[in-house]
Amino acid sequence: MCDEMFQARLGHPVPDFEIDTYDPTIHNFGKFKLSENMEAGKWTILFFYPADFTFV
Repeated sequence: MCDEMFQARLGHPVPDFEIDTYDPTIHNFGKFKLSENMEAGKWTILFFYPADFTFV
């Protein structure tokens, strides 16, 4: 979890972050770090949804 709060703005760079992830292809947990992904030349899509995906 990020210790700093920031406001995402269209057209501005995203601050570097690291999150815990689950990779279903290897059935194991890992970490994702934005800067490492960018250095590897991979694309990243950041998806924000103001609510959760819980079906009520």
